[in-house]
Amino acid sequence: MDKTMVIDTEKINGMNAKEILKQVVMDLEDRGYNAYKQITEYLLTGEIGFISSYNECRSKMADLNRRDVVELMLKEFTK
Repeated sequence: MDKTMVIDTEKINGMNAKEILKQVVMDLEDRGYNAYKQITEYLLTGEIGFISSYNECRSKMADLNRRDVVELMLKEFTK
């Protein structure tokens, strides 16, 4: 008999967001940008223009829900 599996989609989404953030930070820093300042300004203002388009960083960040990213960061910070 097959067992029903429960998949925690919140955890999966959080893992995906975390991986995207890590990749964007790495790409921006490789280019010489201050990744944390760019991402912080975007998260605070919602203005995607703060993120460089280098290596599709801007579109990767635009795919993420800003509120979910802030929530993920808060959870990680308070662990």
